[in-house]
Amino acid sequence: MNVTGKQQPELIERPACLLVPTSTKSGIALLYNEETNNTYDVCLKLTKEVLTIQKLDVVCTSGSESQVNGGAEHNVPVVISKIFKDQVADQSGKLFVGDAVLQVNGINVEHCTHEEVVHLLRTAGDEVTITVRYLREVPSFLKLPLGSPGLSTDHSRVSSPLFDSGLHLNGNGNNTAPSPPSPSANEPKYEKRWLDAVSLPLLMARVSRYKAGTDKLRSNCFEVFALDGVSTNILQFCTAAESTDWLQAISTNINDLTQENIKIINKYCASDDQIVHMGWACESSEGSTAGRTAAFKFLALRGPYFYIFRSPPISAADWGQAETTYNLYEVLFKVHKLWMAEDCWLQARLYLGLEHSPEQQDNESLCFSILVGHGQSHTFGVELATDLAIWEKSFQRAVFLEVQRIRSKSYMCSSQGNVLCFTIDFGLGFTCSEGTSKTILWRYKFSQLKGSSDDGKTRVKLLFKNAESKQIEMKELEFANLTAVLHCIHSFIAAKVASMDPLFMCSQSFPGNYMNS
Repeated sequence: MNVTGKQQPELIERPACLLVPTSTKSGIALLYNEETNNTYDVCLKLTKEVLTIQKLDVVCTSGSESQVNGGAEHNVPVVISKIFKDQVADQSGKLFVGDAVLQVNGINVEHCTHEEVVHLLRTAGDEVTITVRYLREVPSFLKLPLGSPGLSTDHSRVSSPLFDSGLHLNGNGNNTAPSPPSPSANEPKYEKRWLDAVSLPLLMARVSRYKAGTDKLRSNCFEVFALDGVSTNILQFCTAAESTDWLQAISTNINDLTQENIKIINKYCASDDQIVHMGWACESSEGSTAGRTAAFKFLALRGPYFYIFRSPPISAADWGQAETTYNLYEVLFKVHKLWMAEDCWLQARLYLGLEHSPEQQDNESLCFSILVGHGQSHTFGVELATDLAIWEKSFQRAVFLEVQRIRSKSYMCSSQGNVLCFTIDFGLGFTCSEGTSKTILWRYKFSQLKGSSDDGKTRVKLLFKNAESKQIEMKELEFANLTAVLHCIHSFIAAKVASMDPLFMCSQSFPGNYMNS
């Protein structure tokens, strides 16, 4: 690792937050089920706190009777074929034609005959609890009255178990073509409706474009997972723009809920234990590109630590169950791709998610690494460029706050066989003293550090400019964990520079005890 005074290429300024406003949104998408390999239309309804998926179904909207058909004698479940108008079943709004009856007052009736189920219903008393399930094997048109438009009268072509048994939902027990029904005021009416299938709370939820268990991205698709693991399955969209629009809207609401949750938690935490940011990211495993796997981790910047969890911490005790914890001042945050000024307009559009480049297919432009001690690292991918911007700004803030809190950090080291103590101090700079007597051997300000080089293992050479002689002086030291020391030096220098930047200081809202540091 080298630290020099050479001027770095100018980078464009990335705003702290590029999130679009919280939205309430609705629209149509395709839902793909990987287990059944089926795809069908769904209606998406997004609110601030919930994403609801609705499926199109045929329901009975009126009628004068309520009856059930089917039974074990026909090798089919008992299903609701009609609903009494203005009766309890109709008024509940929870029973629909085509629902299979599973239980009556807690009694399992899946293998009961038709008469047995009817008897249970008639003798159930004033209150009856019916457990039902939508019968997937019954096509929607079987819920329509016989003779309705679109219903084939050639029953030999129908493979439904209801037709095979000679049973129809309207009680016609033979396979002869029915005569057109006579108009009646009591005739049930049917219509298609969007019915709620899944409602996912967005608090602590995550969105993923990755194929399960890999770091490969799906095209124009993503999946939403609730905190309890319930999934929407794969949502497909016709265009990349439509997919990005929905992805941004859902992610915005998730992030807003996370920020509200952070504010609530921070009200009850000390100033040195505040949460700066937390959220999901996809961690790529080490290894060859072809064999890499990925797993979602929940990351948090809180107080002096950077946390990595397998699942979000819900209770105070959960914060002690992190998979890995690192000291913030010994962590180096690195974005995988620089945003050069000469390409700022294209990069800005990519950063906003308005354009996609071939390079983005591997998602490297939306990745960051956390470099830790002993040369170890973690690589994380995020879904949107706005997420990357938030994590970068959050790390800057979290490290600054931690350096301001600890003010100095000392490491034991050696030089020419002597045990020394190397101290990095926010106010004084670098100090080296004897390990036992604490006698100061040399001291330099941060501004006097002009470069460094190391062997990648334990030894580092620090080059300082003598304030009086203007000569470069080299100090060679050896550390047990050189990477942690270099990261700590980087954190202190970055915090020192940030403290002199009025734009950075004005853009942050620090706890009171940091304002006058």
